[in-house]
Amino acid sequence: MNLLVTGAAGFIGSRYVAALLAADTPDAPRITVLDKLTYAGTLDNLQLDHPRLEFVQGDIRDAELVDKLVGEADQVVHFAAESHVDRSILTASDFVLTNVVGTQVLLDAALRHGLSTFVHVSTDEVYGSIESGSATEEYPLNPSSPYSASKASSDLLALAYHRTHGLDVRVTRCSNNYGPHQFPEKVIPLFVTNLLDGKKVPLYGEGLNVRDWLYVDDHCAGVELVRTKGRPGEVYNIGGGTELTNKELTGLLLEACGAGWDRVEYVEDRKGHDLRYSVDWTKARDELGYRPRHDFTTGLAETVAWYRDNRAWWEPLKRRVAGERS
Repeated sequence: MNLLVTGAAGFIGSRYVAALLAADTPDAPRITVLDKLTYAGTLDNLQLDHPRLEFVQGDIRDAELVDKLVGEADQVVHFAAESHVDRSILTASDFVLTNVVGTQVLLDAALRHGLSTFVHVSTDEVYGSIESGSATEEYPLNPSSPYSASKASSDLLALAYHRTHGLDVRVTRCSNNYGPHQFPEKVIPLFVTNLLDGKKVPLYGEGLNVRDWLYVDDHCAGVELVRTKGRPGEVYNIGGGTELTNKELTGLLLEACGAGWDRVEYVEDRKGHDLRYSVDWTKARDELGYRPRHDFTTGLAETVAWYRDNRAWWEPLKRRVAGERS
C-alpha cells in the first residue's frame, strides 16, 4: 500500500511518519512525503535513508505535481498547513492559499484517481472558545483567527467532497500538541528554549487562557486509528485530557527549567484570543479505542529534556526566525 503524507517534514507529520516506519510488518505502507520545506519544515525530522520512504519537495497547490503523486498513492493523510495564529493575524493570505486552496487541489486529485481514503488533519480551534463543557464533533464551527477560519473552511470543503462525490474523507480535530521536534515559535518550545538561554518568556494578558494538551505521539496514534478504522464522512476529535491555563503551564515550565517568575514578561493579549478550547473525544474512544497514553507530567519532562539535549536542532531555527523579523 502506498501512502502520501503531506507536510510531514513538520512537527506532527514527521512523528506520524516515524511511527509508521517503525512498524516493520508485512502490510507496512510505503510512504511518500510531500513538503514545501517552509520555515517550519526541516529534513532533519525525516529518516531519508529508510527504504520505505520517498521525499518530494513541492507545494500542495502545484496541481500537476499533486496529480502525479496522488495517482501513485492509495491513500492520503493531509497534515500540510500554515498553523501559527500570530502569523495569520499579521498576514492571512498564505493561510488561505495553503490551507484552503491547497486542500482543494489535493481533494480534486484524490477524486480523479479514486483514492480509497483521505484523512484531513485539523484543529480544535475551528470550534472557537468554549465557555463550559467540551465540544463534540457536532458543535458549531466558530473560528476566531484567520488561521482557524482557514482550517474550518478546509474541513467543510473536505466533508463536502464526501457528501457531493462520495469521496472517503475522514477529518480529525486535535487539541494543542507538544513534544520533541516542535518548531520553537509555539508556546512550549518557545518558553523552554528561551528559559534555557537565560531569556524571558512572553505571557499573553493575564495568562488565563485554557488549552487542552496532547502529546504528539498520542495524536499520531489517533490519526492512524482514524485512517485504519474510521468511517467515511466522519469527524473525530482527538484530545489529551490535560486542561491548563497558560499561567499554570508557565509555572510548570519555569519549574522544569529551574527558573523563577522574574523571567516572565506579561505582554499585550493576542487579538481575538480565545479563552478556552476543549474537545470531547468520546467518539474516538468508543468507536476506535483511542486513549492518550502519555501523562502530561512525564510528557512535559521528556519534552524539556529533549530541547535541553538538542540545541543543534533548534538553535538554527530560532536564528532563522530572528532573521525573518529583523
